[in-house]
Amino acid sequence: MTGRLRIRNVSVDLGDAPVLQDVSLDLEPGAWVNVIGPNGAGKTTLLRAILGAVDHTGEIDLGEGTDRGDAMSRARALAYLPQTPTIPAGVPVIDYVLLGRTPHRGVFAADSRGDLALASDVLERLDLAGFAQREVGSLSGGERQRVVLARALVQQSAILLLDEPTTALDLGHQQDVLDLVDELRTERGLTVLATLHDLTLAARYGDRVAALSGGRIVAHGPPRDVVTEELILTHFNASVRIIDDVDGPVIVPVAGRTNQEPT
Repeated sequence: MTGRLRIRNVSVDLGDAPVLQDVSLDLEPGAWVNVIGPNGAGKTTLLRAILGAVDHTGEIDLGEGTDRGDAMSRARALAYLPQTPTIPAGVPVIDYVLLGRTPHRGVFAADSRGDLALASDVLERLDLAGFAQREVGSLSGGERQRVVLARALVQQSAILLLDEPTTALDLGHQQDVLDLVDELRTERGLTVLATLHDLTLAARYGDRVAALSGGRIVAHGPPRDVVTEELILTHFNASVRIIDDVDGPVIVPVAGRTNQEPT
């Protein structure tokens, strides 16, 4: 698996409504692109199209060695963190996380020492080691979010799709999660495509930002070129001030300035 992700002129219609229109993105192995956009822009639908969960036109290339028609092959190429995961009742954290190893060992094979070591390492790095035997359903929303991320990370797929990975997390754990993803990207050459509502996080993590609005890519490039006051006013109907910090733009809402021209 190469980790290359190429999206060419992808469109999705749900019912009679176009949700995505001619979306194209290229991610080379090891790239990290954050997709931003207002509610209803099509961000989650884009990830679901890559997964093969919704019908689409256009082309999605996951690289050599991937058969998009084979679920196991696709799972080895793609790991996915959904916004609202389905978690079986009564399952312990460690068992849920180890489900991420299924594409590599089969459904009925026993967990290997390597599987257990990998799961334990990821749980430790996500501050979840003490929850290994707890039922996932007994955890807080933020804790469950990190458990679902742990399952995606132990899958060790070449491409990681993250749909709002910082939802329900406090500030410290937001940083922990995104820092860990960045570390693993460096260690493994992981390719990351994430959707983020927090524009400051989107601008400070990763290489590029793609702005999606009305189902189309309206801007794509380095964070400082994409995350601008004008773009945010035009597509989010929000007035902000942008501070050009050394680590990336910081987006600060400005009260009482909605629908005014950016400064």
